[in-house]
Amino acid sequence: MPTLLRTKRDGGSLTGAEWRALVEGYTRGDIPDYQMAALAMAVFFRGATPEETAALTLAMRDSGRVVPRGTFLAGRTVDKHSTGGVGDKVSLPLAPIAAACGLAVPMITGRGLGHTGGTADKLESIPGFRVRLSFDELREVVGSVGCALAAQSEDLAPADLRLYALRDVTATVESIPLITASILSKKLAEGLDALVMDVKVGRGAFMPTLESARALADSLCTVGAAAGTEVRALLTRMDVPLGRTIGNALEVREAVALLEGEVRGPLLDCTVALACEMLVAVGAGAEEAERLVLDAIGSGRARARFDALVAAQGGDPKALRDACAGLPHADVTVLEATEDGFVQDLDALRLGVEAMRLGAGRNRKEDAIDPAVGLELAVDVGDAVVRGAPLVRVHHRGALDPARRAGIEAGIHLAATAPPSLPHVVIERRRATPV
Repeated sequence: MPTLLRTKRDGGSLTGAEWRALVEGYTRGDIPDYQMAALAMAVFFRGATPEETAALTLAMRDSGRVVPRGTFLAGRTVDKHSTGGVGDKVSLPLAPIAAACGLAVPMITGRGLGHTGGTADKLESIPGFRVRLSFDELREVVGSVGCALAAQSEDLAPADLRLYALRDVTATVESIPLITASILSKKLAEGLDALVMDVKVGRGAFMPTLESARALADSLCTVGAAAGTEVRALLTRMDVPLGRTIGNALEVREAVALLEGEVRGPLLDCTVALACEMLVAVGAGAEEAERLVLDAIGSGRARARFDALVAAQGGDPKALRDACAGLPHADVTVLEATEDGFVQDLDALRLGVEAMRLGAGRNRKEDAIDPAVGLELAVDVGDAVVRGAPLVRVHHRGALDPARRAGIEAGIHLAATAPPSLPHVVIERRRATPV
């Protein structure tokens, strides 16, 4: 280990065999955390070549169970992964939409950390819903419903579970080679025919600049291609929250509303674009894909799939009826405009942090989440408001902390003139051809 650490510290490259030995040794417990932490820090500062990143990814994938391709649905097994954003509940409607279009979607979901939410946390706000499934249960749910939304199990890329926890406490999360290996190791273990990545860009994302987002997207696509899997990436905007809700049960309600045809704007646009990309990745034409996706929503088939998914994973579909009245509720305080004007900006980072401080997210992995709390925006950027008009409904416990109120108000900017129209949520597409 000291020799390998010295090599990376000085900017050198490790061989595929050396990366595999490192991952296997760390997974067995032969390599201690302090040495792997030193390696992660060396990669953070010195980087890794595409060949090294691919070797690390495949070694982490092979640290646990690898599902043979064709296990779920030959030629049409596709997953989607987001790098995380504020109000990003896309996975909840996306999986049943894709399943209603004839895809198999064994989606492995994550937990929220910091100002970004996690799909697994949102799902657990549904009474009885189980995100922890054995592989046999996962296969059964996908076989019966067409999709599953499950947390990463301990037998799927266990090296990633250990290394991610270590990166979290050593300030090495943002390294592009380590992000690539973390995401793809568990995704490539699913037996996918294709993977669509939603790489968030902006102040509310982990990749704040277009340059850094492109670098991550290209790394993911290149390593996926080296492993023989079609990986496509959409770069999407994350300067303002995606949709009107931030918080777990609130976001489930909005996801259901989308499936019922009641949502327009960037949230719908992003969901449709990603669903279409999943279909195109396995051979559909662009126009055919859009027709299938819109029909799955408009016909109610995707909504029915979501109910079936909830029931198959132990949840109560009745909780999602009558405007999702069966989901957890909290106290509500309405914050109003103090002047006439136009909504100039909604700061995704500020609002995401304030929702986390209300209890909707975690500052540390061990923090508990309150599924009922969060923010429900009453306005979009560009809306005209008058004094006294509602801006946001704050869902909270007990008396609303004045500091939370001030922080939320600071995330909503009003001005005398209307701002420019927001550009489309999808910035661009990136891909690499499998080899």
